[in-house]
Amino acid sequence: MCYYVDQKGSRRDVKIRFNISVNNTGQYYEGVFVNGFDHPNIPIITNTDPDQVQTDFTWGLMPSWAGIEQLEFRTGKLNARIEDLDSKPSYRNIKSNRCLIIATGYYEWRWLDPKGKKKEKYQIFSQNDEIFCFAGLYDTWLNPSTGESLKTYTMVTTEANELMKYIHNNRERMPVMLRKEDEQAWLDPTNDVSIFAFPYEAKLVAFEAA
Repeated sequence: MCYYVDQKGSRRDVKIRFNISVNNTGQYYEGVFVNGFDHPNIPIITNTDPDQVQTDFTWGLMPSWAGIEQLEFRTGKLNARIEDLDSKPSYRNIKSNRCLIIATGYYEWRWLDPKGKKKEKYQIFSQNDEIFCFAGLYDTWLNPSTGESLKTYTMVTTEANELMKYIHNNRERMPVMLRKEDEQAWLDPTNDVSIFAFPYEAKLVAFEAA
């Protein structure tokens, strides 16, 4: 699973990369080794507003139907298995709520023993694009106590390719990193999600990290 990323694309660089504006409703997020469990507002592009980069969504899906007691459990929704999107209640009603999660890299660990007490850390990049996108799904939750809305998203994962099977050897999963030419196809909800499951893959490069 993928819980740590880099998002080093500046507001200007992201605006140029996608040729769209960046909204001002949330603080623009840039960071290295970004921890998903902190629920950062890494910028995204949604299919309902594809002409603007959104900065007020946070990582960790809170489904619209969830009760307030589930707020503390949304760390479990940092990732969504693409194989589960048709069956799990958290995802099947929002399969059309698609987004591009903007990033410049991500991290995984290779286990060197059966229990993962010894690990090697790897940093993974796109071979082709300094700024790339993960496939994501989003939703909006209304807090019944305050009336405030919480906009959230989750990152879609799939079976690992050969490189990621070596690195992420305890789970053999990888995020769906989209090829640049397929970003708009992911945003189109008429395209079945299954076409983005492995063997679909973008070209990756990985380095052992300190």
